[in-house]
Amino acid sequence: MRVPDEGEGMTLQRAGGPVVRRVVLGTQLRRLREAKGISRVDAGYSIRASESKISRLELGRVSFKERDVADLLTLYGVIGESERLPLLELAREANEPGWWQGFTDVMPGWFQPYLGLEEAAILIRTYELQFIPGLLQTMDYARAVVAGGRRLDGADVIERRVQARMSRQAIFERPDPARVWAIIDEAALRRRVAGPAVMLEQFEHLLVLNANPNITIQVIPLSAGPHPAEGGSFSILRFGEPDVADVVYLEHLTGAIYLDKPDDVTRYTLAMDNLALKSAAPDDTAKVIERIASYHAM
Repeated sequence: MRVPDEGEGMTLQRAGGPVVRRVVLGTQLRRLREAKGISRVDAGYSIRASESKISRLELGRVSFKERDVADLLTLYGVIGESERLPLLELAREANEPGWWQGFTDVMPGWFQPYLGLEEAAILIRTYELQFIPGLLQTMDYARAVVAGGRRLDGADVIERRVQARMSRQAIFERPDPARVWAIIDEAALRRRVAGPAVMLEQFEHLLVLNANPNITIQVIPLSAGPHPAEGGSFSILRFGEPDVADVVYLEHLTGAIYLDKPDDVTRYTLAMDNLALKSAAPDDTAKVIERIASYHAM
């Protein structure tokens, strides 16, 4: 296998956050290992680790020790400095803390990998059944949602959770902003999670976002009938690196599921496409939002 040269390595490091960098580095290490015909057991032995540890490293599920990466590169015959340095630098970049590390005390561990993926995604397609998607929420709307679902938490914890949610929206402000395609169930828009002032501000915010060329919002009407996503909300994330597969994110009350097998991703992609066809056309979104906003103004 050809190892990226130094210029390619630098481009790779800027491509995404630490979670995606781990996936990219893990994929490259797996390809190097397979090209040499070395088993995961033997690779693990070389760094005093188990076969399962090598598997987790290659999947990008755990952080890397630079020494381990260096030993694996030597085992795989990557000796030249021009070949090693970009991969070792990528290992250092992959271990940098994400912005969400400052909120780990108020954020479940199973959600943190999603934040890394979301930060690095170039396209996020999301279907939301219960609420307006977090990336599109105003602060007051987010506060009402968080407070309603976390009634046992103190005001300080709720506020920090709201701050974390607002921090996610920085993906719209970067030089290469993510594209977001949100399909919102009409029931989510009609749900009165807060008073009229908060709801109307939220709808005004949606209208502003709807005019952003990087954001597509569709509303699936209650009259659409049955559809493939009745099981609940989900998101599909796509990345700019060919080594990183699309990921489907499913959240439930006590955890989350991350799917990246092609068959699973294809099934959810088809479901999302079906939802888009059953939803009001993007050109009609503003009219739909304004109509439902009048319901909250009463």
